[in-house]
Parts: sequence; C-alpha cells; structure tokens
Amino acid sequence: MNRRAGLDWVLLGSVLALVAMGTMLVWSATAPRDALTGGNPTAYLSKHLVNVAIGAVLMVMVLATDHRWVRIIAPLVYLASVVGLALVLVMGSTINGSRSWLMVGGMSIQPSEFAKLAVVIGMALLVAERAEGRWRSTVGLVDVLGMLTIAGLPAVLILLQPDLGTMLVLSATVFGVLAVAGTPRRWLGTLVALGLTGAAVAVSAGVLKDYQVDRFLAFTDPTLDPRGAGYNVEQARIAIGNGGIFGQGLFEGSQTRSGFVPEQHTDFVFTVAGEELGLVGAGLMIGLLCVLIWRALAIASHAGDMFGRVAAAGIACWFGFQAFQNIGMCLGIMPVTGVPLPFVSYGGSSMFAGLLAIGLLQNIHLRSASALPTRLVAPRVLVGR
Repeated sequence: MNRRAGLDWVLLGSVLALVAMGTMLVWSATAPRDALTGGNPTAYLSKHLVNVAIGAVLMVMVLATDHRWVRIIAPLVYLASVVGLALVLVMGSTINGSRSWLMVGGMSIQPSEFAKLAVVIGMALLVAERAEGRWRSTVGLVDVLGMLTIAGLPAVLILLQPDLGTMLVLSATVFGVLAVAGTPRRWLGTLVALGLTGAAVAVSAGVLKDYQVDRFLAFTDPTLDPRGAGYNVEQARIAIGNGGIFGQGLFEGSQTRSGFVPEQHTDFVFTVAGEELGLVGAGLMIGLLCVLIWRALAIASHAGDMFGRVAAAGIACWFGFQAFQNIGMCLGIMPVTGVPLPFVSYGGSSMFAGLLAIGLLQNIHLRSASALPTRLVAPRVLVGR
C-alpha cells in the first residue's frame, strides 16, 4: 500500500461495510418486535443511525487532531473513564444483572466501553514515555507494574459492576499490549498463570454471580438448562443453522421475526446475519473483521514511535478478541458474557468507542506516513525473551 496515499482506505472501507451490514441487521432484528419498538418498526434504525453519525464525528475529530495533542489528552481520557466507572457503581442502572449504564439525558452510556480505549492509550503512553531515549526495546519490571496498575484500576471497577464480558476483553487487550511493548515471555507466562489461578479462586470463593456461573455451565452443556441459562445458546444455534449457505433473506428470518433469540439486536446480532444472510453473508462479515484487524496490525508494525505501535496493536487485540468472543458465544464455542460485536451491534457506547479507536488508528497511520514517506518500515517483534 502506498504510504503517501493519506488515509488507510482499506481500513476505512471495512469499517464502513461493517457499519452498513450492522445497520440492516439491527433494523431486521427490531422491526417486527412491537413490544420493543412501541409499534414503530424504524425506531431502533433511527437511533442506530444517530449513534453512527455521532461516532463518525468523533472519529473525524480524533483523526484530525495533531498527534501531540493525542498524547497530551490521553491522561484526561483515562481519568474520565475511571470517573465514569466509579459513577456507575454509585448511580448506575442495572440491566441483565450488571450495573454498567449511566443515564445522561435520554441516552444510556456504558463507561466500560470507553475504558477499553482509555486503558490502551494509557498503557501506550506510559511505555512510550519511558522508552524514549532508551536503546533496549524490551520493558523492565517498573514498566510492567506501571502498565498493570493503569489497567488494574478500571478492571477492579468493572468487576464490581460485575461485567465479566468486558473484563475478559480487557484482560486479552492488556496481555496484547504487554506483549507488543516488549514484556519478556517468561513474565507473560507468569501473568497467564496468575490469571488462571485468580479465576479459579474467584469461582471457588463464590465471587461470580449465580447467573454467571450458570452461563458457564450452560456453555459446557446447553442441555443442562435449555429453558434457562442454555436458552440463548440453543436458540442462537437454531437461528444460524436455519440460514444454510445463502440465508433466508434479509427481513425474512423465521427465528428473528418470531423473536426467539433474546438481545438479538445487541449481543446476538450475528445470529441475524447467520439466519438471513447465510454462511456467505456471515463469512463476509467475519472476513471484514479480519481485514480490520489486519490493517490495525499493519499500522502498528509501520508506526513511527512506540506510542503509535503499542496503541494500534492494543486496538487490534481489543477488536480481535471481542469479535471472537461475540461470534463464539453465538456459535456455542464461547460462554455467553454479553459483549457487542464491534461496529455491528446496536449500542451507542460501543459504536462511539469503536469509531474513536478507528480515528486514532488513522491518526497513527497519517503520522507514520508523513514521517516516512519514501520507504516501508519492516515489522518488528518486540516481545522479549
């Protein structure tokens, strides 16, 4: 790709295609449900388009911001996300067992969505500030502890909600950032072992809510409670199976029109694609997500500084694991944890945070292209030994 071409049009095109597909799927999933829409079949379509428009404005603002200001305001973004997570615990609304939303006017905001981006840029800023002027690419113990501290505060607040899905995505993202930043492999292995031990202790100590434990049990065997915890997974599989190769047609899915799959316009929107667009349409969506992640990693490998490299790679890890988690729970290969599909699911906070991240990726790409206009920079592997 010509580094002098300006924007990364492949990245932008994949995002726009995902948003367009998501818009049609959200409309299809909500139009026949009068109890949800109040009898207005375009109610959620209109809201979704407003969310997309706001997100696009935010993306352009970040894209057009001088890169020096991005680094200056990074601590403020992180602080704002922590304050938002704290306010959720004090005055938040509880939905589906999780106190994760703040009501601002007539709009519900989920601060944990913004915390993903805040943690990525916070960790990237820390490692960049400490790495500048050093000849070694690997990070030291102080760097790792600092990055874990930055990630730890939002993680604790998210666990208190409790929002297990966001916590899993955040954990995978943090691991990816640590790896790209140059953390030695033996330390990464130690962190994985500590994480698995902590998860086992949390389950045995009863930290997880009963409904969260039931979801994990239903993941191992949906037939244990087909009308309860296993209902979502079973109906999701039926919907996707109904689609076959080419699908039943947009707005024609029998499971979708009957409303058998809960939360189908948000967490289970992939089941609409599977049923109405079939294997071809669902495969196209997965392909677009892979293109998005590929371009994010390419931007990371060509970034001209440590901040850009770590931030872009962290965003790629975030989108990659969240997409895998969402699609996996629809297929029954991952437990149901309630995370949206990036750029496809209905939800303002998810759309805003995602498009802000795309704006940051484009900002990093433009800065790298202007700094190195005549040659490509070979990707560098920074993981320590």
